[in-house]
Amino acid sequence: MAGTARNHLTRRTLIGAGTAAAALSVVGAGTARAAGAAPAAVAPDGGRARGYAFLDAVMDAYPDHGTTRLAQSYADEAGLFSTAFTYDNALAVLAYLARPGHAGRARAVALGDALLYAQSHDPQYDDGRLRQAYNVGPYVYYDGSPQPDGFVRADGTANVGTQFGFTGTAVGDMAWAGIALAALAARTGEARFLTGAVRIGEWVEANARTDEPLGGYKFGVDGAGQKLPYSATEHNIDLTALFGRLARLTGRRVWLERRARAEAFVHRMWDASGGFFYTGTNDGVTVNTSPVPEDTQTWSYLALGERRHAGSLDWASARLAVLDTADRRNSTVPAGQSYEGVTFSSASLTADEDAPIAPYQPRPDREGVWFEGTAHLALALRERRAPGDARHAARLVASLERAQDLLGQGQTAGGRALPGRSGVVSASSPLDTGYGFGYYPYRHTGATAWYLLAVAGANPLRGL
Repeated sequence: MAGTARNHLTRRTLIGAGTAAAALSVVGAGTARAAGAAPAAVAPDGGRARGYAFLDAVMDAYPDHGTTRLAQSYADEAGLFSTAFTYDNALAVLAYLARPGHAGRARAVALGDALLYAQSHDPQYDDGRLRQAYNVGPYVYYDGSPQPDGFVRADGTANVGTQFGFTGTAVGDMAWAGIALAALAARTGEARFLTGAVRIGEWVEANARTDEPLGGYKFGVDGAGQKLPYSATEHNIDLTALFGRLARLTGRRVWLERRARAEAFVHRMWDASGGFFYTGTNDGVTVNTSPVPEDTQTWSYLALGERRHAGSLDWASARLAVLDTADRRNSTVPAGQSYEGVTFSSASLTADEDAPIAPYQPRPDREGVWFEGTAHLALALRERRAPGDARHAARLVASLERAQDLLGQGQTAGGRALPGRSGVVSASSPLDTGYGFGYYPYRHTGATAWYLLAVAGANPLRGL
């Protein structure tokens, strides 16, 4: 993530995205809080089965629009209709590859082929890029005109997500798609997937490499193809994983050199006194010191596995800990329920609970749990294996399991009811990220995929 202007492109720009928040100071040290329930073991197979049932449902939500398809990212109730974010679909590929058996692999291949279709059938470009999102079913355009096309338009091009302006190309989205395609190449031996992943890597090198003082790779381009000036720690973490995979699969040393460049940027974002990673830079010269996000703390460990920086997990565990309960004034958690986890950023904990997150959106709950990030943390703790990590990870998984069982009931995809107790909502209550947009309690492909990766112990940033 990289500062205030990025809400126009990031895969996390959701309904009601408004102007980004002004810089906020990092909150003081927090205290990890338990939800009151005894720690549970890693989620049973029944929970995993329901998670995959949700992924199957959102992947198959529009059967009349062909077999070349992506998965809808959010339940219909989110108001994003058939939007399929590239990032969410890359995660779905990786989650399916973590599922034993032929069925998971077949669905991973189908989604991978859809990403390749989008790459090769863009309505404007033939340079290896993918857009932030696509439409996979019918929807109503902003001027009220119906758009009956599915993912593949009548002219044979991929249906870019123009309805909400999701037309730009962000390096993080590209990196995750490349990671997914590279994983498919390694698992299947099919050359087309490696070719697609290499095209992504080459696009990033050609369009995002920078020689500014902080180095690394910049954010990407907007919908008009104009390069954006900021660089994200998150994106450069993603690139270390992608470039490392490409080095192993192609045998080309140039990918190791590019990986080292991205990794050097990540290291420059480390705050040794605080024990955490900053979000990035707006100009390639000055580090943005606030807000401080969760994902740079957990993904850095998942991608690099560096003991010297492993304290970032402790920072996230303590400083971003939340406990959402029904008695909070802006909570949407049903009576008698509570959810433990982490929030999106340091700014989420100081959000103005008297003001809407964005125009026409609800007011935030400072204790709202960001379930995607909670799954990141659970997986990272399981992998680190420091004293207490397994117990903490089990508590977080138990919270994710309760969310899948109890939150988001009655929601639909493509107008059809989702299977009961399937899929994890993106947040327990409305939460303000501090970056100009929010998360809400709608069932989410990305959060569900991260949950499945966490319970499988499958690290997508270093291998499956």
